[in-house]
Amino acid sequence: MKATTPIIALLTLTGSALLTGCGIGQASVTDKETIEAAIPVPVEVTQPSRADIYATYAATATITSDADAPVVARVPGEVVELLVEEGDYVVEGQVLARLDGERLRLEMLAAKANVNRARTEYERNIDLSKRGLISASMFDSLQYDLAELEATYKLKKLSYDYSKIRAPIAGIVATREIKPGQNLAINDIAFRITNTKELVAYLHIPQSELSKFDVGHTANIEVASMPGTRFPATIQRISPTIDTRNGTFRATAMIDNANGDLAPGMFGRFTIAYEQHKAALVIPAAALLDEDDESTVYVVSNGEVVRRTVVTGIESGGNVEVLSGLGEDEIIVLVGHSGLRSGSKVLASNTIPDRFAG
Repeated sequence: MKATTPIIALLTLTGSALLTGCGIGQASVTDKETIEAAIPVPVEVTQPSRADIYATYAATATITSDADAPVVARVPGEVVELLVEEGDYVVEGQVLARLDGERLRLEMLAAKANVNRARTEYERNIDLSKRGLISASMFDSLQYDLAELEATYKLKKLSYDYSKIRAPIAGIVATREIKPGQNLAINDIAFRITNTKELVAYLHIPQSELSKFDVGHTANIEVASMPGTRFPATIQRISPTIDTRNGTFRATAMIDNANGDLAPGMFGRFTIAYEQHKAALVIPAAALLDEDDESTVYVVSNGEVVRRTVVTGIESGGNVEVLSGLGEDEIIVLVGHSGLRSGSKVLASNTIPDRFAG
């Protein structure tokens, strides 16, 4: 009996201590939220940076050519020779095809012979007129006849020259509408020429957005055939009147296509930069939280986060401009916002680079 007394006393004291520590009606383990708050949450972090940022407006339009001309036959005739094909580059005045112009050539020669005869007759009577041997009216009639025949000859010569179908502008032969042996009538379309070095697109801007645009604003264009490639354009004109059919203003965008990568008829997606902020403080849009009409970020300091309200500006290209509320050297959470609150401990899984390292 004496040997068991100390053991019983020890058990009694231990039980009393446990009951005193727990208390009646209290949990026997540490609170769950306390445990979670003590465990660092893995996050990815980043820092604001300085960059030029643009406010943009998106629009779509079909790309066309402002220099697009049909080439028509100016005289009737049979096609006897084709000198160009679709895709060929031609200069203004270049002969594209020839028609059978033999009849026109003979008419031109006959008109020239009439001019030569009339000029000889006129020159022979110049001296007679000076000597008063012929009447003034007869001499004037010879002069008028010569002028008329010269005009007729020039018309016949022009018609003969029209048997050579020429390019009215420089550019690419877009289509060939004729075949050898085909008989053309006046105004039949033989070719179509397009100058693709400078293309144009007509953008329709809603009334509510018009104040954002001005002549000289730049744009980037993307087309489906070359995803990821951007082509520059410039707003050259903005119509001062509204299109009553759709309630929009028409802006004309000129596209430099000296390399020939774009073609008329392509459907383009335009991103127009109408406002620029140089060296703005920007953060990735993924770091921003929008809640209750406020924009906030989680700022990391000493292994903990604090939720802070910021004032934002332009958003473009996955970045957001920060106007106030954040310092350039502060660290913010980029990925891993879920479950965070002010005071949460975090463990950054990436390292902020030294922006001042040379």
